[in-house]
Amino acid sequence: MDRKLEKKTWNSKRIMTITGIAAVVALVAGSIYFTSGKSKYNAQIDRITISEIKKGAFQEFIPVNGVVAPLTTIYLDAVQGGRVEQKYVEDGAKLKAGDPILRLSNNDVELSLAKSENDVYAAQTQMQISQNQADQNTVTRLQTMADAESAYKDAERVYNLDKKLYSQKAIGLQEYQVAENTYQYQLQKKKLATQILHQDTLMTKEQAKQAREQYQQMNSSLQLMRKEVADLTVRSPIDGQLTALDAEIGQNKNRGDKLGQIDGFSGLKVKALVDEHYINRVVTGLTAYYPTDDKTYKLVVKKVFIQITNGQFPVDMQFVGDVPPGLRKGQTLQIRLAFSDEVTALLLPKGGFFQQTGGNWIFKVSDDGKTAFKVDLQLGRANTDYYEVTRGLKPGDKVITSSYENYGDIQELVLTK
Repeated sequence: MDRKLEKKTWNSKRIMTITGIAAVVALVAGSIYFTSGKSKYNAQIDRITISEIKKGAFQEFIPVNGVVAPLTTIYLDAVQGGRVEQKYVEDGAKLKAGDPILRLSNNDVELSLAKSENDVYAAQTQMQISQNQADQNTVTRLQTMADAESAYKDAERVYNLDKKLYSQKAIGLQEYQVAENTYQYQLQKKKLATQILHQDTLMTKEQAKQAREQYQQMNSSLQLMRKEVADLTVRSPIDGQLTALDAEIGQNKNRGDKLGQIDGFSGLKVKALVDEHYINRVVTGLTAYYPTDDKTYKLVVKKVFIQITNGQFPVDMQFVGDVPPGLRKGQTLQIRLAFSDEVTALLLPKGGFFQQTGGNWIFKVSDDGKTAFKVDLQLGRANTDYYEVTRGLKPGDKVITSSYENYGDIQELVLTK
């Protein structure tokens, strides 16, 4: 009689199948775990920077390097070319307006002045001669006019008398006609003399006017030549200190060559270069500060130059109120150019984290200090030390502000000693 065999529940085939399914499930679960944002990284506390979020005074500014310069600087150029004949002062001399600095010689300019002076004197002499001749001609014309007027009156008197006598038949026709003809002749002569005198007067005035205009033109040229000769002596245009003098006796200077500069005594300014990124934000009237160990000095932007060179544009600033003692031309100052007033804000110290996060998130340390996890973040303005936090953190929070370069996509840090 056959015996019925019982079927085994856990045979080798079934065990292998279950083992394979379990392995697949474990692999999927591991994949989900490591890609679900729960990856961790051990970070040593002594190799990271932990900063605390605090409320404090905040002002948006950028640091710029400023160079102290005179408030007024006038460059001395050679108005006339020439040879340096004499130096009255040396570089560094303190001058008053009008003080001579050096003298150039230029034979061409000096000869032109002499010729211009001779021309003016000759024109003046000729004008006087012409005026004398015109006066004599006028006297002659007036004398002729007087003679014509006298002859006319005599002829008119005789004519009127003979006319009356002829009407009374006291004289004959021939005698009357002689008187009439003489009268008409003297009348025409008087009119001609009057016309000649009038034309002579107009001509004399016109000639005198032309002579005066010519003389004035020549005199203006003479004054210009005298100024050119006077410009051969270079003088200080303002009260100030002579600097960068570039002239030696015997040296030839061309017209327009730089001779030096005068730095005025009226005060100091600060010249700074600002990154072109801020060109739309830097305007006249903007406030800046120069902090020292003892005091912070205030400045104001007075002039903004729009020319951009090597990614920067220059600005001029002046001190408002007190000026730091002991400033010297050429001294470099660390200036804070402010874009806002000082306000109370939530402050996040600057650090290397920003390069990886762009300020969109940060690792926040847990209350027990053992871990740090990602939190979203929103930053506002910034200065050299802090970011202004507008959302995502509160006072007392501690965050990691050092670089995140080694963290990749890590979602949580385990802080170890």
